[in-house]
Amino acid sequence: MTPQRIVSLVPSQTELLFDLGLDREIIGVTKFCIYPVDKVRDKTIVGGTKTLHLDRIRALRPDLIIANKEENTRDQIEELQRHYPVHITDVTTLPDALTMIQDVGQCVGKAPQANDMAQQIEHSFSLLPTPAAPTLSVAYFIWRKPYMVAAGDTFIDAMLTAAGFRNAFAGQTRYPEVSPDELLRTRPDLIFLSSEPYPFAEKHVAELRAVCPFARVRVVDGEVFSWYGSRLLRAADYFRNLHNELATT
Repeated sequence: MTPQRIVSLVPSQTELLFDLGLDREIIGVTKFCIYPVDKVRDKTIVGGTKTLHLDRIRALRPDLIIANKEENTRDQIEELQRHYPVHITDVTTLPDALTMIQDVGQCVGKAPQANDMAQQIEHSFSLLPTPAAPTLSVAYFIWRKPYMVAAGDTFIDAMLTAAGFRNAFAGQTRYPEVSPDELLRTRPDLIFLSSEPYPFAEKHVAELRAVCPFARVRVVDGEVFSWYGSRLLRAADYFRNLHNELATT
């Protein structure tokens, strides 16, 4: 039976569900589910991705919960699984993301729309230049105080590769802390300051330039690099424009 009462616990997948046309079926979202702005404001907030209010979810009586292995906590999801159908996604690569979109579409009765979306995304990425050996290395910062970067085995790492960059910290895993000395030793060509989860802004550019004066530093759209739902429809164009800007600055 097609679900009629959906709770989404993942911001990028909430956006995906709305873009699949499930405005009425979505009844609960997290406080970090901020898109589409005009639609999420009317939905019940069930807490943060890692701090869910299970009582609020119970009150909504969902017939499907959409969760994610990395973004939600295991104990809370296991508790929800005792009472409700929970679809858990696990996304590390672009193919993972395309499969996830199709699987979610199948779960919510929107398989044709989801398949079309996945095909559009795959096609848009196929048009990007694919250098045999990316020359520009990137330190992709996700946090400040302490500095943390996205390393290997992350979706951000996969997006850097898809965009034609080389992750300067690919040899490490997940989201390690890095010191200024380590950054200097790594000598990245570029430093990307992600707009989320830490809200890096232009005021932080000079700070990182002082730490690593030989690298070019710029703020990038973190949602494009880390959201693995329908936001991927915009990613290839963003990456193409980013390369064009870098080539002229």
